[in-house]
Amino acid sequence: MRIALAGAGIAAVASLLWTVSTPADVYAIDVFGALRKPGEAAAIIGHRGDRSLAPENTMPALELAMDELAYVETDVRLTRDGVPVLFHDTGLDRVAGREGRIEDLDLADVRRLDVGSWFSEDWAGERVPTLDEFLAALAERDGARALVELKAAWSPDEVRRVVDLVERHGLRGRVVLQSFSVETLQSAQRVAPTMPRIMLIRELPADPVPLAEHLGVIGFGTTAASVTAAPDAVDRAHASGVAVLCYTLNTQDTWEQVSALGVDGIITDQPSDLDAWIATTAPGT
Repeated sequence: MRIALAGAGIAAVASLLWTVSTPADVYAIDVFGALRKPGEAAAIIGHRGDRSLAPENTMPALELAMDELAYVETDVRLTRDGVPVLFHDTGLDRVAGREGRIEDLDLADVRRLDVGSWFSEDWAGERVPTLDEFLAALAERDGARALVELKAAWSPDEVRRVVDLVERHGLRGRVVLQSFSVETLQSAQRVAPTMPRIMLIRELPADPVPLAEHLGVIGFGTTAASVTAAPDAVDRAHASGVAVLCYTLNTQDTWEQVSALGVDGIITDQPSDLDAWIATTAPGT
């Protein structure tokens, strides 16, 4: 009996290790198309929607971006009762005008927050969307994809709530999970190894490939300063099929700098301006 149980335990551990270490069966080109060469136009990614026209991470801002762009970026936190909602900041003060955190409120309390008045009185009464609502809107737009940042550290069970919603809406392959947290990325790797994932990192390693392989990510999101300081890192990443995106770039100078290095995506608060700039500098794209 003990031998049988020991064998079962070893098999379970081996299975778990295989799940964690097996490379994800998804690639950057599946999400972003052919990786860019220096000077080629990067994908435009609306940061928290189109926050130049509507309050960030609200459905109007996100729908504006999804209607015009192939990619939109948003942020997810969990309410106290475990519901994924779209919200960026650690605290509520900047966009909701009160103290506290999303994590300290149940969904019913979060639904009463006004996250539009800070932007303009025209947007007074805008509410915090749930991830479920956002994914439903994304599913209605066949060409749209989303980069969903999981804020802070998430356990495997918590990540599973997001993955279940993505699968329920039939969006596997159209939603990319991303995080600064290694713990969160490892949780995602464990529960959804074939869901595309991006590591957010302020300083790109000179050779980012080993880190990408270890975490099973399809790419990195980093700063303009990081890629300009180590331009060879972009080449090394591309040689192994790993994408490089830059955040959050809102000026022509930075767009020009990173485009010259061949980054694959630019996350921006000014998607319309970036689109117009690309149309001028890279006609035909």
